[in-house]
Parts: sequence; structure tokens; C-alpha cells
Amino acid sequence: MNIIIILIIIFGTGVAVFTFFLMKSILAPKKVATLADLVKQNKNPQAIRMAKQILTKEPRNPEAHYLLGKALEQDGKAELALMEFKTVGNINDFRGYCKESDFRPNIARLYDQFNFPEEALKEYLLLIKMEPYNPDYYYAAGQLFEKRNKNTQAAQYYKKTIDMDPRNSDAHFSLGSLLYRGKRYNDAKIILAKALKLRPDNYKAHFFLGRMYKETQNYTSAIQSFEQAQKDSEFKIKALIERGICYIAVNNYDKAATELERAVKLTVEKPDDNTLFARYYLAMCHEKKRNIDQAIEQWEKIYARKQSFKDVAEKLSQFQDLRENDRMKDFLTLSNQDFQVLCQQIMDVMNLSVSDQSMTKLGSQIIATEKSTGQWRNTKKMPRLIHLYRITDNIDQPQVREFNEEIQKLKASRGIMITSSLFTRAAKEFTESRPIELIDKNKLQELLDRVDKATKRK
Repeated sequence: MNIIIILIIIFGTGVAVFTFFLMKSILAPKKVATLADLVKQNKNPQAIRMAKQILTKEPRNPEAHYLLGKALEQDGKAELALMEFKTVGNINDFRGYCKESDFRPNIARLYDQFNFPEEALKEYLLLIKMEPYNPDYYYAAGQLFEKRNKNTQAAQYYKKTIDMDPRNSDAHFSLGSLLYRGKRYNDAKIILAKALKLRPDNYKAHFFLGRMYKETQNYTSAIQSFEQAQKDSEFKIKALIERGICYIAVNNYDKAATELERAVKLTVEKPDDNTLFARYYLAMCHEKKRNIDQAIEQWEKIYARKQSFKDVAEKLSQFQDLRENDRMKDFLTLSNQDFQVLCQQIMDVMNLSVSDQSMTKLGSQIIATEKSTGQWRNTKKMPRLIHLYRITDNIDQPQVREFNEEIQKLKASRGIMITSSLFTRAAKEFTESRPIELIDKNKLQELLDRVDKATKRK
């Protein structure tokens, strides 16, 4: 009797267990199917709750992890989605709603989004093996190789993309910009022109074409290309800066300043190195236009952000005198007409009589003779050539050598170079055996003080 009871209990337990697993095998797929429907309908909060319920009972259910990841990404929680996709990759069981062909593009894209280039590249290389005729995967792999500075491999994958999809404008642009960086300008021009032909609104291609025009000093074409490049949000600020630089190169400082001021305004909210470059070239415009106060203002803003940026510290040091000395500031900033008058006053305190005077690109040129006095009044005086430089850069030997040649052509007895900057050692050494007198900013200051005193006496 006892044996019969035991057998009945065992049989009943077996039926119950069998029934439990049978129900589980029926209900579990239905839950996953419901979860998939919720994800498809974009009902993300409900999908997330259901996925977590399933995973509480089945922690290694790849479908639930994958669908949870999709729901999280749709709900704006991409980083959490990536964690779920990583779990799917570790489980490595692709079935049902978790197909490998769907999973790998998603995880590759998220790896790239969150700056895991190595992991993203591995995924795209796997996808290429799975779908060797999909050009999108070759293009994505090319971009990742380029990010790792493996430009040879990147170029190969871009070319493969173009072979499969000859009308892919982005692939043409990426290959063209890569060729530009490798200084293969002729090839780059051809490829970038093709990118524009395929898609005229691929404005970023204009940026690199503009760079190439600029490097060959074809500034008119460069300015036109950078005008088009501004229509691309990624390159807008850089294009404005490049246009400004081109206008500086052709001495159109007003237009240059306009472009560079626009660039500065666009970078105010999110300052980066572009801001520094825009301010630097804007300061150059102000300096060329003799608006020294505005130039100093830009240099000071750059210095506050990055003290080692280009020669800004040196510029501020050079112009320190201007803050303390109005006369030196006048020398650098006066209008051309007033500057000519000041030059004549300097000649006067040097006991020189001006016979000819003209403006130069860097300041003023004067031909003068020494004033005659006493018994030497009727003695013929040999002309002297004087150059006055309104500059901040130091004068080096080539400029002094060129000045010496001008003295010889003029058949002048001596030459005098007067600058608001300094002379290099090489420049000084060159003049040691030649009839050239060098007057740097310190000696110029003394002359300006003498001019002040002479003016007050009058």
C-alpha cells in the first residue's frame, strides 16, 4: 500500500514538473513576442519593464537583452543600450528576434558613437565577412581606419566603397580629403570634383578645394570655394577663417576683418582652437590697419586662454611700450599724412634736411642731406637714404642687405634704418663694415622725446 502511495506521489510530481516546463516553453516565447511588439510600436517604458521581468527569470536570454537594448536606445539611453548589446555579444547566441545581421550593425554604430574605435572596427570587419557586397560597411571601416591614422588602409576601403557604389559622394569626399592630406593634390582635385558632381550640396568638398587653391596662391578661386564651404555646418567656422586669411594675403584687410569677426562670434559660445586662430588673424588685420588697441585686445584674449599660442606673448611684449608711451603709439598708428609730418620732425632733430619723401609698404622712405652750417654752408652734401619702419617684427640680415643695395643704386653716402622693433644679431654684423646706421626702438624713443621737446619750445 505504501509503495502504491509513493508511486502516485512520484507520478504526480513528474506530471507537475512536466506541466511547468511545458507551460514555460509555451509562455516564454509569447512574452518575448509581446516584448518585440512593444519595441516595434515604440512603447519603450512598457518594453523596458517587460524585458527586465523576463531577464529576472532568464538572465541569459539573448532576445530579451537585445530587445531591451533597442528599447533603451529608442528611449534616448544609448549608453545603457550598448551595455545590453555587449551582454548579447558575450552570450553569443543569435536566434529568434536577435539576428546577428541586425545586432552587429547596431553595436558597431554604438561603439563608434561612444568612442570605442577598436571594437567598432572589429564589428564592421565581421560584417564585411558576413555581407561582402555591402558598401556601407567598407565605408564605415574606412572612416575608423582614418581615425586611427591608418590612412593607407582607409584609402583602400574608400576605394572599395566607390567600386561597389560609384555614386557615393561621401566616399569620394573622404578619399579626396585623404589624398589632400597626403599632398597628392592633383588626384585629390579629381576625386573632390567628382564628389561635387555626384552631389552638388556636398559643400565640405569645397573646403579642401579652397585649401588647394590657397596653397597655389589662387586666392580668387580659394575665396569662392570657401564661400561654398560655409554652407556645411561642420566647416563653416574654418571656412570663414580661411577666407579671412585669403583676404589678408591680397591686402584686403577690411573684408578679412569682417570674415574673421563672424568666425569669432560663432565660436563665442563654444570656444576652441578655431576661436584662437580667428582672433589671431583678426589681430593681424588690426595691426596692418594700424588699429593697435584692437589688435592688443585680441592678443590679450588669446593669451588669457593659451599663453603659448603662436607669437602672442611676444606681440604683447613688443607692444608693451605703447601702453606706457603715447609718442611711440603715434609712430605706429598715425595716419599716413600725419606720419609723414612726424618723420620730417625726426629728420629735423637729427639735423637732416629732407629733399624727397614717400610712403612705403612698411613706413616711409626719405632722401636727406645734412644741414649746412657756418663755413660749410656752401659745401655740396651727399644724399643719405633713410628708411623708417612701422613694424613689430625684428629686422634681419636680408632686409639690411636689400637696403644696402638701394644705397649703392642711389649713390648715397650713407643709409639709416629706423625701426619701431629691433635688429637681429646677423643684421648688426652685416652693417659693421658698411655705411649703414641702425636705430632700433630704444634709440627711436630717444628721437621721439627730442621731437617732443623741440615741439614744446616752438
